[in-house]
Amino acid sequence: MSSIAFGHHDHSARPVRHLRAVAAAKPAPHVRLTRRGRVVVLVAAVAVVALLVVMFGSSSFAGDQAGTAPETTSVRVLPGQTLWQIAADANPNGDIRKTVDEIVRLNSLPNASALQLGSEIAVPVYK
Repeated sequence: MSSIAFGHHDHSARPVRHLRAVAAAKPAPHVRLTRRGRVVVLVAAVAVVALLVVMFGSSSFAGDQAGTAPETTSVRVLPGQTLWQIAADANPNGDIRKTVDEIVRLNSLPNASALQLGSEIAVPVYK
């Protein structure tokens, strides 16, 4: 036969949970970068600087009149005349070396001593 028990309480062992008070949260410690982190930050900074130089710095290297040829005049090489003398006559107040280089470039000369007597060369006009 079976029996039914009313008001029966199960008193078997159960796990007990103990609650503890949790201390207030501590402020996070300062962030420390590892060596790899410092390298990443450095590379990123260099990349930003390089990008800024490319974007804004390249315009400062461009000339005022890009693609325009300088004004020139034609000069006939006389006996005993050198390219340095021609450059000094063309630009008496300027840097003679730069003027010589410009004359060599304008005339596609292999070097400054490649002048031939009686030839006509293009010389920049300096104002």
